Amino acid sequence: MSEHLPSPIRKLKTGIPGFDDITNGGLPQGRTTLISGTAGSAKTVFAVQFLGSGIEKSDDSGVFVTFEESPDDIRQNMASFGWNIAAWEEQGKWAFVDASPQLAEDVIFAGSYDLGALLARIEHAVKKVQARRVAVDSLGAIFTQLADQGSIRNELFRIASALKKMGVTAILTAERIREYGEIARYGVEEFVADNVIILRNVLEDEKRRRTIEILKFRGTPHQKGEFPFTIMPGEGIAIIPLSAIELKQSSSNIRITSGNQELDKMCGGGFFRDSIILVSGATGTGKTLTVTEFIAGGAARGERCLLFAFEESREQLFRNATGWGVDFHKMEQEGNLKLICRYPEVAGPEDHLITMKMEIERFAPNRIAVDSLSALERVATMKGFREFVIGLTSFIKHKETAGLFTATTPTLMGGASVTEAHISTVTDSIIMLRYVEMYGEMRRGLTVLKMRGSMHDKEIREFTIDGRGMHIGKAFNNVTGILVGNPMYISQHEIDRIGTLFRGDLGI
Repeated sequence: MSEHLPSPIRKLKTGIPGFDDITNGGLPQGRTTLISGTAGSAKTVFAVQFLGSGIEKSDDSGVFVTFEESPDDIRQNMASFGWNIAAWEEQGKWAFVDASPQLAEDVIFAGSYDLGALLARIEHAVKKVQARRVAVDSLGAIFTQLADQGSIRNELFRIASALKKMGVTAILTAERIREYGEIARYGVEEFVADNVIILRNVLEDEKRRRTIEILKFRGTPHQKGEFPFTIMPGEGIAIIPLSAIELKQSSSNIRITSGNQELDKMCGGGFFRDSIILVSGATGTGKTLTVTEFIAGGAARGERCLLFAFEESREQLFRNATGWGVDFHKMEQEGNLKLICRYPEVAGPEDHLITMKMEIERFAPNRIAVDSLSALERVATMKGFREFVIGLTSFIKHKETAGLFTATTPTLMGGASVTEAHISTVTDSIIMLRYVEMYGEMRRGLTVLKMRGSMHDKEIREFTIDGRGMHIGKAFNNVTGILVGNPMYISQHEIDRIGTLFRGDLGI
């Protein structure tokens, strides 16, 4: 029976970062895929990158059919991504079929429009450069010359059939009017194409969010839903394949120091080497100091440490570290520290995520710290921030590197932040820093709330900060309500009375 089954559809790796993950291997080979999106959704960038990646990564030649922009404009516009189209043309790897309107050309409608001549030009170009990939940008420009939907459907079917006969893997770009609604402008394009992909550029809470969705992949599996993507200068489109993340990283029992001897004891001997740690606290409670000690502890053992700072400048961080007895300058000179300071507002969360992953790949650190994760909430929608957190933590876990994140609570006395809501379930350890008001004096408290896979100290311990860093002391006695931001002193008599309430239930 299995002898008569047709062979499964093969896929062509596109080379576009993340795209081959969400398509389970690339575009169906020898078929036509419709790329639909509103103005500014990056259809042309996708089309050019599809051909450019083929040339650079697979040595596949390509033909670009342009109906709107002139070849000169496309060469110039795409240069910012580092794609030298003119050089590819000289090498015989790229050919344009220019069907863009000419300024001196008068449009005369005389009889029905025929694509025969255009298809002949495309076929000639395909044979000339021996192309395996074709991009047509965009269909809307030629469909305006057709009288009705029936004609559009017939001509589109004719284009798709002709490309299939040429044996090329092709993409056709098409316009749509709204981000959600009809797939394409004429309502027939999606029924003719074997595969349909939608690019979106949605405005949410005054923030743009780009996503890609595979709507149809005839006869072949793919990942479902919308995936965020960004467009990076010098890189092009980069997709964040969240659903392709796998929990396959190994686990280690090796402990590393937090940089504070007493905190190591509270954590049962230090953090695990491949764990994600969240440090939560209000402004001024000592989060940046915890980060500084974490880095100093690693650098003292010759480990490479990478710090992403989103709230303080490089000079501020160096000054603060010096004030706690830590020499960041020396660590940098020895090659054990790399510090990257950036305002969250300079880019979107997808750009930050891609950039951070690239920095991690380049520096190959043993420890990573982000101070503070909460600052990135300002530039992201709720969904975008959640995707950023999941994307970053999963990447660090996959690298089996220790990652320490700080999160700022919304009020001075505590409370849960949006950051904590998104990251608390994926972290292995949570350390909470809190202000404790007692008798007109503000003190600081620290507790290890969570330590996955290890016993740990459950007490809330008082700590102080001086020129030598953090000093963790004894537990707060007879005080309750610290973590919820409402510390109250309880007399010993009351503690004894509460202790007797449950004795009967326990049979004491």
